Amino acid sequence: MQERKRNLPRWLRGLSARLLVLTMIFVMLSEVLIYVPSIARFRLMFLENRIADAHLASLALKATPDNVLSRTLELELLSNAMVRGIALKRPEARIMILMDDMPPDVDATYDLRGAGAPQLIADAFATLRQGDRTLRIVGDFPDQSEGSLEVIVDERQLFAAMIDYSTNIMKLSLIISLLTAGLVFLSLQLLMVLPMRRITASLVAFRKAPENANSMIAFSTRGDEIGKAERELHHMQDGVRAALAQKAHLAALGAAVSKINHDLRNILATAQLVSDRLGEVQDPTVRQVAPRLMQSIDRAIELCSQTLSFGRADEAAPKPVAFALRDLVDDVSAFAGLPNDGSITWRNDVPGEIMVRADREQIFRVLLNLARNAVQAMTQGGEVSVTASRGGAGVIVEFADSGPGLPDKARRHLFEPFTSSARAGGTGLGLAIAKELIVAHGGDLTLLRSDSGGTVFRLDLPGART
Repeated sequence: MQERKRNLPRWLRGLSARLLVLTMIFVMLSEVLIYVPSIARFRLMFLENRIADAHLASLALKATPDNVLSRTLELELLSNAMVRGIALKRPEARIMILMDDMPPDVDATYDLRGAGAPQLIADAFATLRQGDRTLRIVGDFPDQSEGSLEVIVDERQLFAAMIDYSTNIMKLSLIISLLTAGLVFLSLQLLMVLPMRRITASLVAFRKAPENANSMIAFSTRGDEIGKAERELHHMQDGVRAALAQKAHLAALGAAVSKINHDLRNILATAQLVSDRLGEVQDPTVRQVAPRLMQSIDRAIELCSQTLSFGRADEAAPKPVAFALRDLVDDVSAFAGLPNDGSITWRNDVPGEIMVRADREQIFRVLLNLARNAVQAMTQGGEVSVTASRGGAGVIVEFADSGPGLPDKARRHLFEPFTSSARAGGTGLGLAIAKELIVAHGGDLTLLRSDSGGTVFRLDLPGART
């Protein structure tokens, strides 16, 4: 079956061919729904015409002086009326007016007076199913006079007329369905199928060569949904292409940095040893310059380490363990670089009973990064405070400082690497790495506020069951 489908012409395997077939089917179905009441109406009119013709024949009989017709004229009237017998039915009696040579046996009687649509439809299909009966048809006088007319009708004539009518309806339905389906096919081909093929071809080409600008779909000016889809695809391809180019440049830069890392660290280590030796020299000028040199070398080493740490694709997955958060915050304070003069105070307000289930070393790195940023920001002194509470399915930690707040540029790109540093010489990698570590735990790191009153970060950490 699949092999047969693949061997079909392309236009038969596409969406347009299916729409063509479905349109023809739906049109034919509509014609069938129209045909059912139409054939019932045709049968009713055919029989009513027999009643009317029979009434004219009866008037011809009344026009004779003694109500007697010759046998030849009687048969001619019956033939013209397409009936085999005519009877006049009045309240007082039933009178046979005209009749064939041999009275036929009646197979069914139909009264046209007050017949409903369901009954007429059923009677019509009964005629199409049998078609060789002798019927007695009862109807009112066309002139609304008292009484009714009965006619004997050979069903074969009615059947033949209904077959001719049905054949004409079928031919007309086929012509209408083919014409409608062709117009729908052409319209859908131009409005939908061809644009969809362009979109599909662009997707395939873009998948094979996303860096090639020729694989992008052209910008559309259509105002409908197809045009909107083409424009959105164009913007998406443009964004993906730019992102891939940027990632390729970053990957090349990372590979270059990793290659020179070993030699660079050796050079910096040697420079650090020399600067340490310079720090022992008693010359006032050297002692004035040496600290700045040492700080510059330390910043260079830190930049190299953080860059390589961020660029590693094999960051270790978290190894969760349950630990007391308060103890971890105390450990962080010991490495935060608090000044010895006490100008910056550290306040640990984490309740001792709060337990966290996470990778202790990675959470330590996150908190240490926040702590060092806070200490470096508070050049005039201040306070760092850490609070925690249970919330939802985990622990909510708020890390606050009383510094001057982050500048607007840093807040706009807070967790983007190489762009969010709020101090000179910073890499902007600290918060980006901290964010990645928290997200890897299933939590989040967000900035609650940052103004002249200080900066507050919120950490959502998984809690430990107690």
